[in-house]
Amino acid sequence: MSTLTKAIEIAARAHADQTDKVGAPYILHPLRIMMRVTGEEEQIVAVLHDVVEDSDYTLDDLRAAGFAPEIVEAVDLLTHRDEDSYDAYVERLSTNPLARRVKLGDLEDNMDIKRLEQITPKALARLERYHKAWVFLQQADRGI
Repeated sequence: MSTLTKAIEIAARAHADQTDKVGAPYILHPLRIMMRVTGEEEQIVAVLHDVVEDSDYTLDDLRAAGFAPEIVEAVDLLTHRDEDSYDAYVERLSTNPLARRVKLGDLEDNMDIKRLEQITPKALARLERYHKAWVFLQQADRGI
């Protein structure tokens, strides 16, 4: 079994009963990001990026499953912890090229307004926050 296949199986189990903000199966979100990024490492991290944050899986579980240290590190950086502000979280992950590229894909998927049933003030505020983070990470990715 390839490592990407293993990542998809883990993500499918982790997100099995979860839905997104519009009621769609949550697993579709990491799969869409996987299709946005390039290279197997980015695809694996994309599929796993919310597993630790949104399920009972731990970083140790990912290590035990045989994922490379750089994969686990990127997933760790992409895991938003309650004690971190959103800006601090984005700044922290911006230092890791793998995590940064996956987060850019995550933000692009999250900013796709075609997925929203309606644009409420709350959704608009979230989109503005995502766009600000996207610009910051684009600049970091270009070394600006």
